Amino acid sequence: MTDFNAELQQAREQGDYAALLQLIPYARLIGVECSRVGDELLFRLPANKDNIGNPLLPAIHGGVIAGFMELSAALHLLLSTGSPGVPKIIDFSLDYLRAGQFRDTWARCQVCRQGRRVANVAITAWQTTEAEPIATARAHFKIEEPLKSESQPQP
Repeated sequence: MTDFNAELQQAREQGDYAALLQLIPYARLIGVECSRVGDELLFRLPANKDNIGNPLLPAIHGGVIAGFMELSAALHLLLSTGSPGVPKIIDFSLDYLRAGQFRDTWARCQVCRQGRRVANVAITAWQTTEAEPIATARAHFKIEEPLKSESQPQP
């Protein structure tokens, strides 16, 4: 079995997140991808017939959109904060703004506030253009503090 912490470290150093995402069952199930664009992480949910909730439109299932956005926020924190463990969700609030059509969906996250134990993240998901989001969300996570080096005095 592949070591999650080793894959996490390698992803942070190399900017290749595919192997890390393969270790997360839900990310594999819905097909989440991640790439670095400049200093930011950009998440992609490729069009997938298994993610359709309304076959008449067709539209992506609202739960898939929510799961994609929550997972994007958790991964954003995990990759950008240096946290030794996966952030734990405390609260998630989502606003659906328009139907998620059967096409690729993108998400960008912004850490609004990060304390020692809690982080607040804003997430925007879109399909055609970022100026026309299909959903926005706010998430609060409990995060683990980065490991202290042995040279620092312990309280």
